[in-house]
Amino acid sequence: MGEKDAVTSVPLHPLLASRWSPRALDPAFELAEAQFTALFEAARWAPSWGNTQPARYLAGRRGEPTFDRIHGTLSRGNRGWAASAAALAIGLAQTVADDGEPLPYAAYGLGLASENLVLQAVAEGLVAHQMAGFDREAARAEFAVPGDFEPMIAIAVGAPGSADELPDRLQQKEQAPRTRKPLAELVFTDGWGSPRY
Repeated sequence: MGEKDAVTSVPLHPLLASRWSPRALDPAFELAEAQFTALFEAARWAPSWGNTQPARYLAGRRGEPTFDRIHGTLSRGNRGWAASAAALAIGLAQTVADDGEPLPYAAYGLGLASENLVLQAVAEGLVAHQMAGFDREAARAEFAVPGDFEPMIAIAVGAPGSADELPDRLQQKEQAPRTRKPLAELVFTDGWGSPRY
């Protein structure tokens, strides 16, 4: 178990306890094609409302043109460190079904699929960092995304690297302890605000 493992009230599966979102990635690490495929195979088998499977991904490994095109849509703050990722992806949610009806839980479905992807990365000994900091409209234009698909998240996957290569501001974030709200603020019983734990 790693030094950033979650501090929990009861034991969790190591995949969950060890998952976090570092920005320090090893620029020399190359993701094998089978590992890359496994990420999206994991995403493919996520649950979704009515089995609608709304998640789609634009994805490329470092060295491939798609990687560079995704990298170009990232915010300035993410572009620096994400260049060391072994792979980049943009997650999109299908918001309108093939029959023209809205898909009401598309974002939730993409979230479930992306968590599967991230946990598969952890199972492979890798790390993943999910980002809201990218230009959705630039991604839409760059990849000619149809109007019924919404770019929602960018994801960097790679091997852990050294935080020493990051700017000071990001080094501080990297080294800070992981924190979460207490269970008393998350789980209620009897009525709203009445803690279960």
